[in-house]
Order: sequence, then structure tokens, then C-alpha cells
Amino acid sequence: METGKIVEYIDRQKIICAVVIEVKQQRLRLLNENNREISLSEGRLLHSSKKNLDISMGRDKVVGHLRETSLRRNELLRQINILELWEVLNSEQEWIDLPTMTEFCFPRHVDGDHESAVVRAFFEDRFYFRFKPDGFFPNTQEQVERVITQVQVEENRNRIIEVGGDWLKATLKDQNESLESERLSDQQKEEFIEIFKSYYIFEKDSPHSGLGKAMMARAEIDDMDMLFDFLVRQGVWEPTENIELHRLEVPITFDYDVMKSVAELIHRSPSFLENYRQDLTDLKLITIDGQSTLDYDDALSIERAGSNFRLGVHIADVGNYIKRDSDIDQEALSRGSSIYMPDLKIPMIPAPLAEDLCSLKEGMLRPAISLMVMLTPQAEIRGFEIFPSMIRVKRQLTYFEANMIAETDEEIKTLYHLAQNFQQYRLDHGAVQITLPEVNVWLNEEGEPVVTRTNRESPGRMLVSEIMILTNWLKAKFLAQHGLPAIFRSQPGPKDRLYRRNEGSVFQNWMQRKLLSRFVLSTRPDPHSGLGLDAYITATSPIRKYFDLLTQRQLRAAMGLEKPYTEQDVSQIIQKLENPMGCVARLQFRRNRYWLLKYLESHIGKKEEAIMLSKRRNGYQILLTEYMIECMLPVSGGVNLKPEDLVQVTIQHVNARKDILAVYLG
Repeated sequence: METGKIVEYIDRQKIICAVVIEVKQQRLRLLNENNREISLSEGRLLHSSKKNLDISMGRDKVVGHLRETSLRRNELLRQINILELWEVLNSEQEWIDLPTMTEFCFPRHVDGDHESAVVRAFFEDRFYFRFKPDGFFPNTQEQVERVITQVQVEENRNRIIEVGGDWLKATLKDQNESLESERLSDQQKEEFIEIFKSYYIFEKDSPHSGLGKAMMARAEIDDMDMLFDFLVRQGVWEPTENIELHRLEVPITFDYDVMKSVAELIHRSPSFLENYRQDLTDLKLITIDGQSTLDYDDALSIERAGSNFRLGVHIADVGNYIKRDSDIDQEALSRGSSIYMPDLKIPMIPAPLAEDLCSLKEGMLRPAISLMVMLTPQAEIRGFEIFPSMIRVKRQLTYFEANMIAETDEEIKTLYHLAQNFQQYRLDHGAVQITLPEVNVWLNEEGEPVVTRTNRESPGRMLVSEIMILTNWLKAKFLAQHGLPAIFRSQPGPKDRLYRRNEGSVFQNWMQRKLLSRFVLSTRPDPHSGLGLDAYITATSPIRKYFDLLTQRQLRAAMGLEKPYTEQDVSQIIQKLENPMGCVARLQFRRNRYWLLKYLESHIGKKEEAIMLSKRRNGYQILLTEYMIECMLPVSGGVNLKPEDLVQVTIQHVNARKDILAVYLG
């Protein structure tokens, strides 16, 4: 290589014309058409002309000559038809060198400009030939089609980034947003919105993460909350959108096939007046539930039997309607449980069944699986039986109503007394009683969060809780006696015990809950340390929980009403329910926390009582007792707190969307 030689190289996907002004140890110093000097190795050159340029004419003239050369070569480029060349040459399937290809393109006299024009043409159009600076190889028909598709995909991707990014930017910065929006078709808007939604929900795990990130970069934003604001502005999401619901891909409606099966089931309305069902319609059945409950799956009855009591626990016979492996059953299995959140309830089975046909509604004749237990006044069990029945609820009470009449209504009073005695039985057998208030969040008519505290030990809640524990225990014993597998729950002893019986403080109860061992699901019974019982299942909510529906089917099988699940069947269902039940727990916890924080957003500056739980490296972990929620308290100079110390804090900053709760000592 010698000085004065006109050469070309690639910079940022463009061919640049230059002249060699110095050669030193395989490095070339070049002056290019943009009047810039660069250093380049000879191997980086794309083309070298045989012409030399007199570099002594002065820098400005040299640069002017390079620009004229580049323009001349681009003019020659327009005379080349690569498609026609490919149609003639693709059958050969062999490399064609640059001089030969130049003669094909320019049959008459050729020079370095013509060669450069060929190189430039094939550099710009990569559809038909594989390209090297000194040779060209024709692609096959299939290769051409593949390359064209790839280019179209890339062009479409760039279009999405450019147009979608500009729309995003204009909307967020209120810069000609309406003008940008008018330029887009409804289909384009829908396409961009789906990309933004997916990227916000799943971030780097989104199949559109590359596009989403590039569109945000073009819009000059890096805060994901701005993307959320954009989707709210477009009316895609509400300001309080449940992102976790999207992230977990939980269905909130039922598909056509399931609803069709529901309609057919209601139309058939399976008979339950079979002679094997005991008629219990004369019993004074009571339901006790929350004020907003619409799906009633358990009812209670109590009768005197000499010096003892005959307690009845009657569970809606959902298995009478929903048959194993039916469309409705498979959908319920995929969901695992109903989901209860302050702003949304997602049922396990469709509402026409959950809230009507299967529900123990007051005054309606319903099939049930009844447990009748003979109890002494001290709640000692003298015997029990389980059988299919026909029932009719006489009274539908809320917890509040049950509490109001707990001292005057003989039935409620008796049920509460028996529940207290059964709880003492469990405590005597080592139960770990966690006694903490329950913080409930619900939305008023304006959609604003309202927070209330519920005493779980109030008569209504306590009697229902203890009687359902008693029911689940006896049904576990019943299935074990019949040798039937089920989803039994067991629990090893706690890691430590902080108090005796039910005498613990709020701090001790909160910390004791952290020390409980995880419960275990298996097909055979084992002791449940936390409840102080030798066996346990859940069987009282078959409308709301698939665990309970399976238990009910095993009870029906023991009575000869259907075929039982095998141990392998039950094991497989436990595995299938692991993921959906994890989603249910996560959704309910996070959504309740979101709305609690949303409530606290309007309480900035308010003072609250807190209990110090533990010391951390950067502060203290504390519990706001009014809301039973943990947060960090930053370290303050001269303050030394010990576990269980009471402190007063002030709410400093809350952001429900970002899950932030900040307080300071004061």
C-alpha cells in the first residue's frame, strides 16, 4: 500500500471514501471524504482503487476530490440491477470474483470507480448474494426468501421502536400527543399497548423485553412507573390495577365450555331426594358468615340429648353436582381455591353453582354431607356419624349478628360454650394458640379503602372456627378408619414456645407464628402440633377449596356414593395444586397489603404505636399494632430499643404501587 491510494472502508454501516496519507507498520493514516483523519489497519479496507491521488494539492482539494469520487460511484451504483444478475447467475452456485462481476455489470471499459460501484451495490443489497470485498456467491431461492423475511422482521422491529417510542414520549410529555395518536391505526395502538403491558408485567422475562426496552429508550424514559402511567392514560389499566393478577396469569372468568356445562347442569338439576339421604329438614340450621358472603357451604345445628348435646355440622354436597373429571371439576382443580381480595372475588366454581345451586341458602332444600356429634357439656365426644342428608337452613346470620345475640340466643350460647371447651381440649393436648386481631380491608361505594379490625375470639368467629376444626378432625379420623387416602395436613412441633396455652402478649403471638413449622400435606394422617390433634384434613369448604372437595368425595365414597380416589390419585392432585395454591396465597397477601398501604397513603404524618420486633443492621424491624403490618424503623442516635419495647412512630412516606412504608421515631 502506498500514499495517495484511494481506498474505501466501512464505518457505522456506511462506505466511506478516503486517501492514504501515511503508511507505518501495517497501519494506514487516512484522510476521508468528511475531512477527518483516522488510523486503520490494511485488513479493514473494503476496496482499493488502482488510481492515485496527488495529496500535495492541499487538504481542501483532496477532500473535494474524494467527495466527487464518492458521488460518481453512487451514480454508477444506480445502473446495477442485482436481481437480474441473480436470476442469471444463481444456477451456477460458485464464487464470482470482483473483476468478473464488474464486467457483468459494466460490459464496456471499467475502472476503479466501476469496481467500487459494484462493491457498494452488493453491500447495500444482501438479499441475493453472499458478499466479500473480493467475491460474490449467489444465494439459493430458499436462502433469498429467508433473508428477505429476516430483513422485513428487522424493518418492522425498527418501525415499532420508532413509532411506538414517539407515541409513548408524546403522551407522557404532553407533546402533540393527539397528533401522534392520530397518525396511528387502532391495530398499531393495540400492538404497541400489548408490548408495553407485557414489558411492564414481566420485564426481562417478557417475550417483548427487547422491544419494550428500546421503545422506552427512544421515549427517553427509564422509570417503569412512567410506563404504568402511560397505560393508565390510555385507559388500558386502572390506577389501582392488580399487576400481580396479570403476572400470575390467573383467570377471572370462566370459558364458554365450562359455562355451557354449568347451564346444562342447572337445567338437569340432579335429584337429591334419594331414599338414602336422611331428612334433616326439621332441624333449626344456622349459617354464620361474613357480611359479604354469598356462597354458603356450612351450616350448624344443636339439640339437647338428655344431659348431652347433639351437634350437627352440615356441609353442602357439592360432589352431588360436580362430578369428578368433568369440565367444571377440571377448571376447579386448575384454580385450586376461590380468591378473596378487597376489590375482587374470583370463585373456584362459577357463581350460578357457588352462590345458588350448591349454596346453603336460607329456606332452600339442599343436599348435604352431615356430621352428627354427641358431646358432653365439656365437649367430650361420645360418638359421631357421617351420612348424606337433606337440609333446609332456617337462619342466615352474620358474625356481627351472632356476636350481638351470643348471650341471649340459646343455640348460639350453647355452640359458643362447646367451642370454648373444645379449644381447651386442644390446648391441653399441646395446641399453639395464636391470638391476634385480624385487619380487614374493604372498599366503600366510592372505591376507597376502609380498614377494620376483627377480634377472632369474638363468639361468632370463635365458635365457627372451633367447630370447623372439630369437624375436620373427626372427618380425618373417619377416613383413616375406612383406610381411604385424603389430603391430610400435619405439622411438626414449633421451633420454640414463647408462652403457655393462650396467655401470650401481642409480641409473643406475632413472634410465635414465625416459629411455627411448615405444615405438611400427605395421603396418610399424622399429628398436627399447631392444632393439638392426632389427624387433620380440611372438609368444610367444598365450594371454595379443591382440597375440601376432594375430601368430600372420599367421604361420599366411604358411603358408597362414588368411586374413591386411589393414593396415587391423591398424590398427583397434591402436586397439581401446589402451584395454583401458591398463586392464591401470594395474590391474597399482596393485594391485601396493597390496599392497606393505599389506605395509609392518606395517613402521612399520623402517629402510630409500634412494637420493636428485632434489631437489623440498618435499624429496627417493628410492628404497627393498629394495622398488624411490619416495616423498618431507621436507627436514631442515642436510641437503644429491645424486643417488645413500645414506641411511637410517625408515618413518613407510603407508596402502595412500590410497596413502600417508611416511618420515623417520633
